[in-house]
Amino acid sequence: MNTLKITVVLSLLALISCKDKEKKEEKEPGTEKVETVVSSKPVYAEISIKEGGQWQDGPRDHKEYVGGTFKNVNSLEVPEEHTDHTWYIRYEGPGWENKNVGYRLYLDWRNAIDVWGKKVDSLVLPYVGQDGFDSYHEPADWGMDVLKVAQGLGVGSYGRQVEGTTHHFNVVANTSAQVENTDNEARVTINYKGWETPGATIDLQSELSMYPEGRYMKAVLKPSEKVEGLCTGIVKFDNIDFLQKEGEQWGYIATYGKQSLSGNDDDLGMAVFYKLSETAETTKGEHDHLVIFKPADTVTYYLLAAWDQEKDGITTREGFTTHLNELLTQLDSEGKLE
Repeated sequence: MNTLKITVVLSLLALISCKDKEKKEEKEPGTEKVETVVSSKPVYAEISIKEGGQWQDGPRDHKEYVGGTFKNVNSLEVPEEHTDHTWYIRYEGPGWENKNVGYRLYLDWRNAIDVWGKKVDSLVLPYVGQDGFDSYHEPADWGMDVLKVAQGLGVGSYGRQVEGTTHHFNVVANTSAQVENTDNEARVTINYKGWETPGATIDLQSELSMYPEGRYMKAVLKPSEKVEGLCTGIVKFDNIDFLQKEGEQWGYIATYGKQSLSGNDDDLGMAVFYKLSETAETTKGEHDHLVIFKPADTVTYYLLAAWDQEKDGITTREGFTTHLNELLTQLDSEGKLE
């Protein structure tokens, strides 16, 4: 190939590269720079926000955060402008993980808990969403976001059930979050001020904790006043096995089957463990299998997910059920999992 031809080929390749980069930047607004924080702890939680950019009117009926750099913070007061898909919070809320599994909570009106399916036993969250805001929806070497939350609670999030409707956090005066990491626990504490649902306006504090071992997270809900209908649950899909069992002091609801987003014909199990003494009923809502709690000052429960693509993971319905029953026995005998 002569010099002229080589020059033309190189110019075309450079042009294609530039066009690809332009398309990527259009799809991934505000990802010009990133800041990665890596933890050596066996369990980890984080929340990461944009700094250095600005709020601008977006194509939808809300503002978007344009430009800036992602930075991990220990505390956050959610801006009034923030809602879903504003590009302000990396993967849209706080995240937790250990060697087995990870979770995230949408820190907006949806307030659902999603699942990170992991194929590796190392920490991955510091890198998730750094190469494109929602790139985690596509399979990667580390794993991917495996749950389609849709209009449900995801796995083990919380809301309020009133007259057959599960109310999320559409109307809240103020939301703030704090992250704390130790060698034995990764905790995110979220405070909701002025949460409005039919017939009640309350404050609510949630403490969501993960530990070095196991697949579970512990949830502690503290409403400012006792209200009926406070609930948790698991998003429901058609033709998916529903499991339920009650022990002496605790019970669980669970689902198992091909309810993963990966598209690889894989299985995902999800469960919520609840105290019998704190539970008014278990039922089906429009979008979720529900656990509805009695009015109380404090409610405690556990949630978990198990993806069959995990490294050394649970790969069958029978194995998942055995695992749940072992945890139920531990809860009945010790009253806790951590």
